[in-house]
Amino acid sequence: MKQSISDIDVAGKLVLVRADLNVPLDGDKISDDTRIRASLPTIRHLSSSGAKGIFICSHLGRPKNGPEAKFSLAPCAARLSELLEKPVKLITDCIGDEVKSAVESISADQTIFLLENTRFYAEESKNDPEFAAKLAAPFDLFVNDAFGTAHRAHASTEGVTHHLSPSVSGFLLAKELEYLDGAVNNGERPMAAIVGGSKVSSKITVLEALLDKCDKVIIGGGMVFTFLKAKGLSVGSSMAEDDFVETAKAVMAKAEASGKQLILPSDIVVADNFAADANTQVVSADAIPDGWMGLDNGPEATKEISAALSDCKTVIWNGPMGVFEFDAFAKGTFAIVDVLEEITAKGACTIIGGGDSVAAVE
Repeated sequence: MKQSISDIDVAGKLVLVRADLNVPLDGDKISDDTRIRASLPTIRHLSSSGAKGIFICSHLGRPKNGPEAKFSLAPCAARLSELLEKPVKLITDCIGDEVKSAVESISADQTIFLLENTRFYAEESKNDPEFAAKLAAPFDLFVNDAFGTAHRAHASTEGVTHHLSPSVSGFLLAKELEYLDGAVNNGERPMAAIVGGSKVSSKITVLEALLDKCDKVIIGGGMVFTFLKAKGLSVGSSMAEDDFVETAKAVMAKAEASGKQLILPSDIVVADNFAADANTQVVSADAIPDGWMGLDNGPEATKEISAALSDCKTVIWNGPMGVFEFDAFAKGTFAIVDVLEEITAKGACTIIGGGDSVAAVE
């Protein structure tokens, strides 16, 4: 099987590219275009190699009920045009007649198109076979360059591969996998993983794999509270996934049985509501009051995590420690950035993935 776009002839072909353009937005302005810039080498290669048409698809945010203007990829199309120095046309759908018309309109001059947000269809996240078939139908081959979403079996990442051959990796995906594989399997020890974000359900496979490889695993973000529930503690009104409490118990048991250090925050910054100006207090992780929600690590937790990371030679970080978009709940995440900067300067290899983590570093 072909592995990357370096191995295939794309001349005269209609190419569907899955990029990761899930960038942070401030209104309709892109606040960090790191992911867009990361997609450029693959797009430029396809262009210079004579692809007849390049059709880029991506998700953005978490739209709930169909198209939402605030999750449109229009700002990404504009930024891609600037960076590529050629027009990138936004198609206001990702399947159907408009896409078909765009394909039929391609002239001798190569055209780059951006399909609208794939998550405007619920079928995308469900990896619906019919939706995947419609998404793939107009194209000759598939290039996946979305490292940040490659672990998800969605229609635009996995489903289309059943309809398009060859299906290969782009330069970004190939580079990230090679680098990550080398770091995880051959990295210097001690090795730590920092796993944050909101949900155990979206990170459980990663968590279990990292427990096998790492000496220390640090849990942060909203997923902390599912683990605290698994320990029999009250979490107030904090986000917790009741369906994954048993999963969290299994992860903790695996860590103990294998002699790995699983680190949960010892204190929490809690708030009386989810808002930038909420009332806050710092409490022990085993004393979260009813009606209060945890939104960041507390100062003691930050000290303990910094100490745990201080001797590490390899660190992989995915997911923030709290709601860092609000100043009151940013200290835990930014402290991670500071300690990673320090140990990297001393020779450690640090790998940061995930849009929120990258945005925090930027």
